[in-house]
Amino acid sequence: MLIDWFTVGAQAINFLVLVWLLKRFLYQPILHAIDERERRIAAELADAAAKQAAAQTERESFEHKNQAFDEQRATLFSQAVDEAKTERQRLLGEARQAADALAAQRAESLRSEAKQLNQAILLRTQHEVFLIARKALSDLAGADLEERMVQRFISRLSAMDVAALSVFADALTTASDPACIRSAFELRESARAALTQAIHSTFGVPPKIRFETTPELLGGIELTANGQKIAWDIADYLASLEQGVGELLNAKGQPAATPATAPASTPAP
Repeated sequence: MLIDWFTVGAQAINFLVLVWLLKRFLYQPILHAIDERERRIAAELADAAAKQAAAQTERESFEHKNQAFDEQRATLFSQAVDEAKTERQRLLGEARQAADALAAQRAESLRSEAKQLNQAILLRTQHEVFLIARKALSDLAGADLEERMVQRFISRLSAMDVAALSVFADALTTASDPACIRSAFELRESARAALTQAIHSTFGVPPKIRFETTPELLGGIELTANGQKIAWDIADYLASLEQGVGELLNAKGQPAATPATAPASTPAP
């Protein structure tokens, strides 16, 4: 069999041309596309890695900030709790002080009211006793209460001891102002004369006397001279009544006022 070298050569040339054409128009674009894709994938992977690293960094930063925020929040909460406790104690203290002050004020007000009530009861009782005694004495004995009080006061003068007489006599002698006789009622001229005579007889001193009416004495007479005083008052007889009123107020749960002190006087029988 004979070989047609022209055909073989033509076929070889055709094959080479085909290979070149395939390489030029098929393999090269494919390889180029593959390289481009590999580069794009590599760039995308690198970008994803960078983004992942940035995200990790951001996450760590956020976690750090969140931890710092939690710590700060816990600190602020603790401070707020402490401040609230302190403020609560302060407010409780102020409320307690205000309550104590109000209670003390209320107690003082009750004591004052009880004292005023006690004094009002005492004065009213003295007044009523004085009126009753005057009427009873007039109705039963035909005697005048004022006259009997003057006589009782004169009896007290005559019953004074020597020391008291000496002290009051000196007071009458050294006084620059006239001696003063105060009474709860207007004294008649006869009563004034009797008192003046009794003072002169008792102390041996011609007295200069002025007379005053003092309703606060209710049923009483007092003689004052240079700071010295001799007195007689029906309040002396009402001391037990006043004590009974105080006990009654205590029994009712009210603070009793301190009993009024009877007028100071020189020793009497």
